[in-house]
Amino acid sequence: MKVLMINGSPRAEGNTYVALREMEKIFKEEGIETEILQVGNKAVRGCIACGSCAKNGKCVFDDAVNEAAPKFAECDGIVVGSPVYYASANATLIAFLDRLFYSTGFDKTMKVGASVVAARRGGLSATFDELNKYFTISGMPVASSQYWNSIHGRTPGEAEKDGEGLQTMRVLAKNMAFLMKSIALGKEKYGLPEKEERVSTHFIR
Repeated sequence: MKVLMINGSPRAEGNTYVALREMEKIFKEEGIETEILQVGNKAVRGCIACGSCAKNGKCVFDDAVNEAAPKFAECDGIVVGSPVYYASANATLIAFLDRLFYSTGFDKTMKVGASVVAARRGGLSATFDELNKYFTISGMPVASSQYWNSIHGRTPGEAEKDGEGLQTMRVLAKNMAFLMKSIALGKEKYGLPEKEERVSTHFIR
């Protein structure tokens, strides 16, 4: 099994990385392969709704999004980490996720998603909710912990002192590992839920 971990911080080894690394330790104990992609410091532009991905099977902008797409297709779970800016995720990460989720046509049903956020003080739960929306629109179960998936720290590495935050990450990783393994067994015995034909209702007069 494999988990793709997205570091949406501009700092490759900042407090977001501390959270991801704490989870990574547990995944390795659980026999789950991990890969951390650093995207928060990349030049990633936002989606322009051109529709080219529907025709070409990939985004028209050939950057980190297209590099991550096959890794996303192959993984059993994805963890998205971000620092908090104005009670929101890093704008580069949002541009990356908008295009990654929109341009990839493969079925994401039952891939497990989890988001983790880091901040000096506030805005954590708002950012946490923002990131989880990518999973819930895609038929992906969301892994939970013993608290909202957040960790506190200001200067790089300061989150190492947040004992509760680190524990929250460990519990999250254990729960996520259990959920992925359980889903794998369920898929083997029952398969994926039957898909209905998509209904799109437009509210335009």
